[in-house]
Amino acid sequence: MVLSAALFAALAALLHVYIFLMESFWWTRPAIWRRFGVGSQNQAETIRPMAYNQGFYNLFLGIGALVGAVMLHSNVEVGRALILFGCGAMLAAALVLMSSGHRYLRAAMTQGMLPLIAVVLTLGI
Repeated sequence: MVLSAALFAALAALLHVYIFLMESFWWTRPAIWRRFGVGSQNQAETIRPMAYNQGFYNLFLGIGALVGAVMLHSNVEVGRALILFGCGAMLAAALVLMSSGHRYLRAAMTQGMLPLIAVVLTLGI
């Protein structure tokens, strides 16, 4: 169970690092801002500072979950706490996104499925 929890926490972390890259570095690429439902290059430029900031939130959550996954092997309590905090925050953010409307359901499921599995597995440790 420890290995499975670490694996899903690491996968959730990697997904959030990828989201960080999209929001903080690749934001002005049309393929990226369209993925986030932005309607034009001008709108993407307008909200670029917000996306940049949001990307770093995803990075920090990803780092926390990844460190937790690594720590599970040497200090279970610390690893468990980091995974539950990082993946729990990811899961909560996915639920908030889901509450934003039906058009965000797929994105919320993508964002929240790996952290949900990691949280469930970590609670079983």
